[in-house]
Amino acid sequence: MEDSKNKTENTVSPKDVIPKVTGIGGIFFFSDNPSETREWYAKNLGFDVNEWGSTFESRNTNNPDEINYLQWSPFKNGSEYFKPSKKEFMINYRVQNIEALVNNLKANGVTILDEIEAVEYGKFVHIMDSEGNKIELWEPIDLVFTETEEKDNK
Repeated sequence: MEDSKNKTENTVSPKDVIPKVTGIGGIFFFSDNPSETREWYAKNLGFDVNEWGSTFESRNTNNPDEINYLQWSPFKNGSEYFKPSKKEFMINYRVQNIEALVNNLKANGVTILDEIEAVEYGKFVHIMDSEGNKIELWEPIDLVFTETEEKDNK
């Protein structure tokens, strides 16, 4: 009976593995002076900033014990990170099942700019949308952020 109970508790809901976007993971934009921009937002809007920008916390409405994170980051004008897009911004979308999502995108003829890269806080891949916007897809490991002691905006 105990084994049966453990199997039930450890199963993943089918809706948790559907390859899709689950939210916004980051907002990135060009700035003439990212340092001054971060300082302005800290002074005038109360952002807790670090060298990358600011991190905001939110709760997963389907699982309130889960903390999700959104990264706000100004980049130096002309940063190569946004290429090949000619836009002054890039949005990072939180996703689930990134491998299956990339397979679906390939099947739909979407331009995939790189291979999925795994780092300690999740997996990333970049694509282009139909308007020429570079999009960053991120399958996060939120626990890594939860375990850090950096200040976050809540």
